[in-house]
Amino acid sequence: MSNLRPGAPAAKDLLDRVAEDDEALRSSSAASHDGGGVRGEGPLPRRAFKRYFRETGWRHIVGIVIGVFALFPLLYVFSASLNPGGTLLTANGLFQNLNFESYVALFTSPQQPYAAWFMNTLVIGIASAIGTVLLGALAAYSFSRMRFTGRRFGLTTLLVVQMFPQMLAMVAIFLLMVGIGDIFPALGLNTQIGLIMIYLGGALGVNTYLMYGFFNTVPSSIDEAAKIDGAGHARIFFTIILRLVAPILAVVGLLSFIGTFSEFVLASVILIDPEKQTLAVGLYKFISDEFSKNWSIFAAGAVLAAILPVALFLALQRYIVGGLTAGSVK
Repeated sequence: MSNLRPGAPAAKDLLDRVAEDDEALRSSSAASHDGGGVRGEGPLPRRAFKRYFRETGWRHIVGIVIGVFALFPLLYVFSASLNPGGTLLTANGLFQNLNFESYVALFTSPQQPYAAWFMNTLVIGIASAIGTVLLGALAAYSFSRMRFTGRRFGLTTLLVVQMFPQMLAMVAIFLLMVGIGDIFPALGLNTQIGLIMIYLGGALGVNTYLMYGFFNTVPSSIDEAAKIDGAGHARIFFTIILRLVAPILAVVGLLSFIGTFSEFVLASVILIDPEKQTLAVGLYKFISDEFSKNWSIFAAGAVLAAILPVALFLALQRYIVGGLTAGSVK
């Protein structure tokens, strides 16, 4: 035991040195992490302001300007809806008056059935979106997978027809609806079903051409493998292809719904009865009369009408870029 006592202080010194080295290692590691550089070096030098502005700073400024430019009209309309004055001149001061009387008046006025207009627009928009997606997908699948006489001519015709504005056919559409109403009153003038049919026919061409490019990106070997297993065209289309082209279906459905949701000209010509009219036509009545314009109620109705399209756009935005660009390569 006496032989071990002289070595005890040496062992204690060794343990102290190990603890000091460990503490130094921890301090240098923390310093390297805080400085953002390699251990033992100081922090990396910051970029000069001129270099930062030349590389990324000007992009931030452009983004801020575009954001302000896009948000200001929305804030102005929302501020006008909270102003009970009823004029746009009194709404120049943003959010100086906060009053929800205009929102209450939308649903309490018996002469202006806002709730009925909103439901009519919702039904027409959903029906048009579903019909447009279904008809456009069927047509695009036929042009993409089948080979028949007149296929190329049909695609060219669909593209050329879209070059003419729809306003050129307004008189013809009106006379056609009057003639159809004499034979089939449920599909004629002043019917929502007739308006839906017009929307389906007007949007079929561009949507078919848009879907056609996306359908071409799906390998035809999938169809051939399904045919070997005994599947027909209908089964391949509804059980396989539609699942693979979901992005373009979402895009076409969203664009069709938003287009019909805000459409004014055709709806004002076809629908006559106030209880059958859409939201765009109904809101126009608040500002159409020269002596009873109420911009506050009009702004309140516009704000409520914009909530649903914006929500759908945010929910389906991940499909929009892929759906619009995936078919462009073909």
